[in-house]
Amino acid sequence: MPDEKPNLIEVEIFGQPFTVRAGPDPEYVQRLAAHVDAQMNEIARSSGAVDSVRIATLAALNITDELFQARQAGTSGESQLEKRARALADELTAALDE
Repeated sequence: MPDEKPNLIEVEIFGQPFTVRAGPDPEYVQRLAAHVDAQMNEIARSSGAVDSVRIATLAALNITDELFQARQAGTSGESQLEKRARALADELTAALDE
């Protein structure tokens, strides 16, 4: 069995270099790091905060909010789709019964 090395890449977040395992898609991990970096820089600019732990915590809250909103949109989108599908099925059934 060959010696498998993890796919490690270098990213920079808020001026700090990190070596992370990228898995099969290093570009995806780069995009994730860029998103975190952008969030942290925006918070630092808008809040004037200088403590990197505080900035990272606020960025984590913002990113978690994005995640929760996306999940909610997906959930409500599914339920709306299910409701519409049921309504169309009912209409079709009624049309076939006529």
